Amino acid sequence: MSIIPETMKAAVVQADKTMTIVDVPVPSIDETEILVRTTAVAQNPTDWKHVRLMTHPGTIVGVDFAGVVVKIGDAVSGVSVGDRVAGFVHGGQYKDRGAFAEYVKAAGDLVWKIPEGTSDEQAAAVNVGAWTAAQMLFSPRYLNLIEPPEKVTGVEWVFIYGGSTSVGLYAIQLAHLAGYKVATVASPKNHALLKTYGADVVHDYRDPDAISKVKAATNDSIHYGIDTISELETQKFSVQVLAEGPGKIVVSLGIYPEATQLRSDVEFSNSLLYTVLNREFYNAAFGGTMPAFPEDNKHMVNFVKKLPELVKSGALLPNPLKYFDGGLSGINAGFDYMIAGKNSAEKIVFRI
Repeated sequence: MSIIPETMKAAVVQADKTMTIVDVPVPSIDETEILVRTTAVAQNPTDWKHVRLMTHPGTIVGVDFAGVVVKIGDAVSGVSVGDRVAGFVHGGQYKDRGAFAEYVKAAGDLVWKIPEGTSDEQAAAVNVGAWTAAQMLFSPRYLNLIEPPEKVTGVEWVFIYGGSTSVGLYAIQLAHLAGYKVATVASPKNHALLKTYGADVVHDYRDPDAISKVKAATNDSIHYGIDTISELETQKFSVQVLAEGPGKIVVSLGIYPEATQLRSDVEFSNSLLYTVLNREFYNAAFGGTMPAFPEDNKHMVNFVKKLPELVKSGALLPNPLKYFDGGLSGINAGFDYMIAGKNSAEKIVFRI
């Protein structure tokens, strides 16, 4: 059994909107939590945004992690000390909870055991992207589609704006596993990759005829869509792709009224993965304090249980990985790379 130190290195938000590696106490856990010695982390846009935009000084950054369990709470079951696990936490919000650290604490029922043959870096990449895709597609509060291993009967289409994003890559696979036909748009350089992941129809979002081409290829029968980019123009595009009649669109950021006004028969909602953690939190982009959502937590706890077998069997492939050197000290370089828009159809990962 490894000795747990009193302090650790962690990526901490500074008041000047930067991130610095500093020594902080190793977090304590309650009866429902586990403590993980971090071995790998994955980077997401929410990480740099919590540093540069939603700045909470003194908080630990990072949401996606993988590592080895070193301590478990008395009420935790199904996880043991020594297990390799991966999971998701709300980085940039707390002084004792964040993935970009040598140790991370997490809810014991919101981690999944990493199967043999899957690296820690791959496992770290199967968290916020895959979980968000599952929430948008399958949660009762969002599209509420049939969830694997169940399959939809008949031919039904799902549209995914931004198929080459991390969420998009997982959404394509998960919708395909549930038996849905998938139409998506992305840069041409990624079209072949998206088809290998299960997309049936792929077009270039820059093509001025893209909307009509998607509608033609799907017999104008799409009633469900998710927008992983969530800008005004992407939301307008997504609305116009849907067939006449009741439709649903889930976006990953704020909803633009200019998009919703295009169609009175399309229901919009916005998914924010932090709601699965079942604790109130502040998010200015979503209008202030967000309440706990027990139904989101319940859905994700059940979905996470499926991940070990989905990943082990190859049914759910991790994002292609982009390795950065330097461990925690390399994260700022990862931020710069992502902010510059250089990453596409890949997940930035770090070995800790």
